[in-house]
Amino acid sequence: MPQDTISTSIVDKSAPHTLEWKLHWLFRFALFCEFVGHGAFGVLTKQAWVAYFGIFGIPDSWAWKLMPVVGSVDIALGTLALLAPTRAGLLYMGCWGLFTALLRPLAGQGWWEFLERSYNFGVPFLMLWVHDIGTRGPSWFSVITEVPRFTVARAQTAQLVLRGIMASMLIGHGGYGLIMGKQNLLQFYEAAGLGGFGIPLPTVSAVIGGFEMILGVLCLEVKVAAFFVFVCMWKLATEFLHVPAQAYGAWWEVIERGSSYAAPLLWIGFQQVLSAHGVAAQGLIPRRWGRLLGEG
Repeated sequence: MPQDTISTSIVDKSAPHTLEWKLHWLFRFALFCEFVGHGAFGVLTKQAWVAYFGIFGIPDSWAWKLMPVVGSVDIALGTLALLAPTRAGLLYMGCWGLFTALLRPLAGQGWWEFLERSYNFGVPFLMLWVHDIGTRGPSWFSVITEVPRFTVARAQTAQLVLRGIMASMLIGHGGYGLIMGKQNLLQFYEAAGLGGFGIPLPTVSAVIGGFEMILGVLCLEVKVAAFFVFVCMWKLATEFLHVPAQAYGAWWEVIERGSSYAAPLLWIGFQQVLSAHGVAAQGLIPRRWGRLLGEG
């Protein structure tokens, strides 16, 4: 095998010790969770999906019948991403994630919903790019068995993309509470016991939303790994609120957000690649603004 690639095999003795192998498998597991979690709602069927079928003139009766088909395809794609990923599969997953994210504003749910789902399409597209986009037809359908060694340029670009994904998902989710005042958030915060402090839940939701939007902006510039660990834990904690709130398909909701938890961990992984080359991380915010955030 050429020295500029790393095997993705789990039985290779040396590959699992490399950052490339670890990040490759983090990508795979994140997409598995995302698509299996989303597909589960298709199999279970979900009232909210009816409006998305309606955009294309599909009647409600057919929407309920088609949901399990759509869900089964998602589950199959997620399973393939874990067991035998291909470039064609990753391209489809990225396009499908972008399409389903766009359905939210098209159904009148607002662009905050689209922004929050940046990881649904951003992570599969990034995995495709990281593993080199195929230049020949057969390479698109061959199982990915090698990952290129990460250069400084590749790691820096991946980090910048991940910054954009994380900023979008946090600002979008923050918009739910601060701008949209989504009712399901009130149920989540009440289940978490935040209604027992004498502060109206809409106010709590707005404050948390504002905090998330600030957190999203910070994702564009902060260069400390601990910050991104916090972002990962924050996403896990906020999505886990589906469980105590007894939301429909609560655990599938948590699982479906797999790529949102992986994004900050991937950033940390690429930071380790840069550190191995003695290179510092880059931010997206202009230097003069970065100083205001304590970053220089």
